[in-house]
Amino acid sequence: MKVVHTIADLRAQLSNRSKRVLVPTMGNLHEGHLRLIDTARRHGEQVIASIFVNRLLFAPHEDFDRYPRTLERDCEMLASRGCDLVFAPDEKELYPQPQTFKVHPDPALADILEGHFRPGFFTGVCTVVMKLLSCVQPDVAIFGQKDYQQWRIMERLVNQFALPLQIVGEPTCRAEDGLALSSRNAYLNPTERVQAAQLSTQLRQIAEALRSGATDTSTLEAQATQTLNDQGWKVDYVTVRRRMDLLPPAPGEALAGACVVLAAARMGQTRLIDNLEV
Repeated sequence: MKVVHTIADLRAQLSNRSKRVLVPTMGNLHEGHLRLIDTARRHGEQVIASIFVNRLLFAPHEDFDRYPRTLERDCEMLASRGCDLVFAPDEKELYPQPQTFKVHPDPALADILEGHFRPGFFTGVCTVVMKLLSCVQPDVAIFGQKDYQQWRIMERLVNQFALPLQIVGEPTCRAEDGLALSSRNAYLNPTERVQAAQLSTQLRQIAEALRSGATDTSTLEAQATQTLNDQGWKVDYVTVRRRMDLLPPAPGEALAGACVVLAAARMGQTRLIDNLEV
């Protein structure tokens, strides 16, 4: 496995004869990321992982400086799963000038849910992904479905810009107690880590109710929110949305097989997100 830090070296290592698959990451990898590499191997011949902690994704009060940088460990993990090439640029390489040209996604999809609580977040996501796609020019890019809204935005970005690649979503990887794997789980203390599994529990209970024929989504959302708040969480949202556009389902609209339950909540100082398709 090769590790490169400049765009010039990246392009020198790319094979023109093989089908390229890109797995964009911010590093601090876990098993969920490695599952993306496994999926990438099934979709092409040359697997490229990018590792870049993107300042554009962090608001001034968020944890950019605190976010773990574990490049040596990450590269060992990627090599063990058959990654071919790691692109790990620094900020000056990827942003040699201030990034004044940015990709602004459709507000109807990007300014709700995560975009409401983290204004400008998806502009940062789309801008850096567009730049990585330009550098790598992959045939396929793999995104984890834990970041469900991000995955849907990437699908729409590729479609509207007519980019010649396929976006593949990888199902969420979970711990034995149901907690979605996330780099931010490392911020949880032991007590918080035990309590964190309640987020996926509430999503599962809503999904099971909807599959059993429940239709009052507002009551289910309110009950889950109250339960989490009573257990010490600070809930941003628990909501049932349509899968494709993430808008609330219309009255009488079919729910099972067409919706996703999404949640974001803070346990202590750590904000976690999760989702479960119904």
